Order: sequence, then C-alpha cells, then structure tokens
Amino acid sequence: MATIREVAKLAGVSPATVSRVMNGTANVDDDKKNRVLEAIEKTGFQPNQLARALFKNSSRLVGLIVPNIDNPFFSELARKIEEEAFKRGYQIVLCSSGNNSDKELSNIRMLSRMKADGIILITNGEHTGKMIKETDLPVVVVDRHMTDGGEIAYIESDHYTGGVLATEHLYECGCRKIVCLRGPQEYASGRLRFKGYQDVCRKYGLEEMYIDTAYTFEAGLKSAELLMEKYPEADGIFAANDIVAISTYKVLKNHKIKVPKDVKLVGFDDIRFSSLMTPELTTIRQPIGKMGELAVDIICNYAEGEPYDEACILGVELVKRETTK
Repeated sequence: MATIREVAKLAGVSPATVSRVMNGTANVDDDKKNRVLEAIEKTGFQPNQLARALFKNSSRLVGLIVPNIDNPFFSELARKIEEEAFKRGYQIVLCSSGNNSDKELSNIRMLSRMKADGIILITNGEHTGKMIKETDLPVVVVDRHMTDGGEIAYIESDHYTGGVLATEHLYECGCRKIVCLRGPQEYASGRLRFKGYQDVCRKYGLEEMYIDTAYTFEAGLKSAELLMEKYPEADGIFAANDIVAISTYKVLKNHKIKVPKDVKLVGFDDIRFSSLMTPELTTIRQPIGKMGELAVDIICNYAEGEPYDEACILGVELVKRETTK
C-alpha cells in the first residue's frame, strides 16, 4: 500500500501539502491540488483512519447501541440512522447489547477507544446513566431518557398520549373489558403508556385489567396465555408494542377467538410487519424515521459545534386497521 510520502514524491509536493488536500485544512493552489489527486488515484493511497482520528480527534464514526437487533422497531430505527449518518458523511458502528449491562458498558468503552464522534443509545438498562458518565463521548438516548442523567439529549415519543389514543379507540369500538398488556414499568415508555390506559379507564368508569410483559415475541405469548386464564371476558386488548400484539393475535387464534369480531386488538410502534400481517394491525405510530433523523442531527451538530435540541418529545398517531374494525 502506498504511503503519503510516496504520493507526495509522485506529485512533486511535500507530505504536508498532501495532508492539506486530503483534510481540506488549508488552501492549496489548483495545480498542486490536481497533481496530488492524480497521484492518489494512481497509487490507490488510503489514509490510516485511526491515525486521522487521533490527529483530528474525530473518526467520522457514530456508535449505535441497541438492546436487541431482532426487534423490528430497533432494526427499522437503525436503518434510518445509518441512512441519515451517511448523508452527513458519518459511518455507523452497530452494537447489540442483548439487554446485558456489562456488554453495554463494554460497547461504550470500545466506541470511546475508537474515537467515535458520539453514541446513539437505545437501552433497557436501569443504570446506564452511570455508565455514560464514564465516557467523555456525547450520548443521545432514543426512545426513553435516563433517570440518572449523563446524556446530552434524549428523543422519545409521547407515550402517554399513545396510551390514551389506544384505549379511547377501543372504548369507541364498543369494548368495555379492556386489558392492557403493559410494558416494563422500569422504563418510561411502559409507565407512560400504562398511565394513559389508566386515565381513560377512570374517565369511563372501566375496571383496570392488566398483565405485565416485556417487549418481546416470547414474552407476548406467555402474557397472552395468562390473559386468557385471568380475563376470559376481555373484549379489547392494548398491547405493549406491535411485537406483543402479533404474538397475542397468534394465541387468540389458537384459542379460536376471532379478531376483531370477539376481541379487538391495538399495538404500539407501527413497525412494517403491522401492515403486512392478516388482519392488519391497528396501532399507535411512532415517528421512527424522525427519531433516527433527529438522533443523527444532534450527534453531528454537537461534533461540528452547531446548536442542537436537548429534549425532543415527538407526537404519535392512531393508525386504524383491521384488528379493530
């Protein structure tokens, strides 16, 4: 592989001039610039990215840590983040923590050693804020915010309004025995969605009925089976997310319960599978694309010394489909 000195010799300039052309750190006259570019093309010279990162204190890399890449919500968000980062001249290093706090901390430390320009973090950890404080990298938290701080900004949807919209819709569809498959209460998303459900139940004098679940397909299967035992009279279900709603539909079908004739079903997220399943899933749409776009903008603006928003609460909307008709 060619070195910067060999490029400089071929172009008839100093190594410093080659560096200036490549980094755009100073004006170089057109003749020298063209000679350098031709020499780079002829030699196939590629700069040492780690050396450039150490010199400029910027690698043009952004770390993205997700708890579980199997969850379509996270994979759809990751795709949008990668697209937006590429537009801004950055590359993404994707890490899946597997809901393991030790692995999450290891990922954070690795990205710090790589001189990443920042980290976009989606976490299920209870004490991640303490981990964030161990690094000097800027961190943007997406889909929730840390109770113990550490991030430069957070982006989340209006989970409470989503809970209200979902429960109100089930009530308007005639449901009076509405069960909430509520998400983990240690996360703001789970607490706020459930709070929206509770407030609508109080508004209409409905009995609060709920089963705890996690945001996974397997957890949805177990919680739906428990729902069948505990609340056989249920005529409406508000699921923690779309994945739980899809697994719930599977359980209902196995029990010969028809959706939406016998039970109406609402999810949360509006992942792509929601409109692909049969019947199509009524759900609360989170603006996944906007969340990814904002996360990248904040990290890049911070790295480039531009202003950015420290807190972004994004609106949600009800998407009516076949599971509540």
